[in-house]
Amino acid sequence: MQPIELIPENNPTRLTGLLTRHDFHHMGTKIISSCPEQTFAILVLDISNFKSVNVFCSREKGNELLIYIADFFRSYWKDLTLVSHFRADTFAMLMPFTDQQELINMALKIHSHIEAFNLPFKILPAVGICIAPSPDTPANNMCDYATMAMKSIKGKFYAKYAFFDQRMFEQLLMEKQIENDIIKGMETGQLQAYIQPKVDMRTKEIVGGEALVRWIHPTMGTISPGKFIPVLEKNGLIIDVDFVVWKQIFSWISNRLKAGQKVLPVSINISRMHSYDPIFKQRLIDLSGKYEVPPSLVVLELTESTFLNNTTIMYQSMQELKDYGFSISMDDFGTGYSTMTMLKDQPVNEVKIDKGFIDNIEDIHAQIILNNITRMLKQLEKKIIVEGVETPFQQDFLVQHECFDAQGFLYYKPMPITEYESLLDQ
Repeated sequence: MQPIELIPENNPTRLTGLLTRHDFHHMGTKIISSCPEQTFAILVLDISNFKSVNVFCSREKGNELLIYIADFFRSYWKDLTLVSHFRADTFAMLMPFTDQQELINMALKIHSHIEAFNLPFKILPAVGICIAPSPDTPANNMCDYATMAMKSIKGKFYAKYAFFDQRMFEQLLMEKQIENDIIKGMETGQLQAYIQPKVDMRTKEIVGGEALVRWIHPTMGTISPGKFIPVLEKNGLIIDVDFVVWKQIFSWISNRLKAGQKVLPVSINISRMHSYDPIFKQRLIDLSGKYEVPPSLVVLELTESTFLNNTTIMYQSMQELKDYGFSISMDDFGTGYSTMTMLKDQPVNEVKIDKGFIDNIEDIHAQIILNNITRMLKQLEKKIIVEGVETPFQQDFLVQHECFDAQGFLYYKPMPITEYESLLDQ
């Protein structure tokens, strides 16, 4: 075998002296391709709560920990093994191996070494492992795969390592296809607003609706929001998708008003990513003005996590939108640890009780909890919507306890706007 020339193209990171990400990718790819008879893997290390070290112990202590980890990695930097300090608390190692247990042992050694570092609290290292599928696999791709495996266990105290597998690969392919297709989908009308009616359970009369997005893909058919919404929240495109749905709803309400037809308030979802969007508030105000839709006909529906991002900014934005005339609804009430604080501090008009509270409503403990929650909300003068009503027993219990408005499959599933129009016109 010809000797492999390993000359870094950039200087190693100043703090630890390990290879930079760029050099690691370049040199790693060269090693893997030059040794087709050898099997390689890349391990990526990340610490879930590393910032706590800098905040509670000092930045000097954080740097000391990074150097401590780097010294461990450096002890293996020889022959066909490479080590790198990517950034902050992220490290990587390329190593040859003959048995998968060698990789597991290395991950456990890394974990044990970091645990031995003297800190007043526990930190959680996570190691993702990717085995090179072929000698022509670029090291940067393997790093991405190992990182994906690492993120699947990051912050989980019971998991120390994870291998990149076929399931993760299929997930990655799906995410890439969603990212590639969503822009065209927005431009060509594939994203459609559906509406799920809200009803008064006493009379079964429709009292409003919630706008939900559906992606009608030309080749894959209808794609479940559960598949594409999390991907769009990661890459930020959910902001654009929300805006597409908002425009459809404002336009539809405007047309109904101009035609003198019946109109009821419709909720639109505000993704947590809008907490980073400085113009989302103005977008809503502009839509109300452009389409001549009174803001009282649009309910802004946010989950608790939306309020928790950039709390001060979101509070100010919601208060200003409420003052403008929009109603504010808190979705998934009761699913977060700080729900009560949010309810006390934020400008909320309406609360949507999560379906988890009524799934086992036959249980006496569930009944006690729900009864006290609804009583508290009434005392706070909040409008109540119960989500996920699916059985007559749930309906009867809720009505008996003076919860009258609900969404659920017992009444209607989300439907195209044309079907919702037909219901309103009957």
